[in-house]
Amino acid sequence: MSSDVGVRAGYWDRLVLKRQRHLKWRAFDPLEKSLMMLCGVALFGFSASTLIDIATRSLGHPVLSLQETTSAFFVYGVFIGAGVATRRNDHLYLTAIAESLHGRTRFFVEMLTRAVVLGVGLAMIYFTFLKGFESFRMPSMAPIAYLFAIIPVSGVLVSLFSIEQMWNGWRNGFEGADERPEPEAVI
Repeated sequence: MSSDVGVRAGYWDRLVLKRQRHLKWRAFDPLEKSLMMLCGVALFGFSASTLIDIATRSLGHPVLSLQETTSAFFVYGVFIGAGVATRRNDHLYLTAIAESLHGRTRFFVEMLTRAVVLGVGLAMIYFTFLKGFESFRMPSMAPIAYLFAIIPVSGVLVSLFSIEQMWNGWRNGFEGADERPEPEAVI
């Protein structure tokens, strides 16, 4: 039975991306894994609530609260996913451009990209607290804060993971062992 537990743990550990390991702190691996699972829950909740909403409307008995539930699952999935994408460096097409570069040029582009992402994360925190908690959702008249609460959390995650990669990129370089060009053979 103990080997069965190890198999399950190994399965879930595959959620943590091994690419660009030199830019990541192992202490954040459980957080990345948890965020990936939360994204899955949000995607499932969004899909299920959309299906139930369509079914109840087709039967002529719409449930209005399902629209709020669907939008909440969608918003939470998107903003949790933003944090995960930052950790996995899957958030921008600029990463493909940076990976084709080498040396100081790559270092500059990688730092600039992460600085922009860090700025976005900080803006998410600041502007949500500035204006994000003032209105209410229709038809329930629930404070919209429950929907916007994930935005500053996502901003913290995006900022944290950007700082993690900038720090490790400064210390270890951005070019990983799996990305270094192989020397050309002289024939």
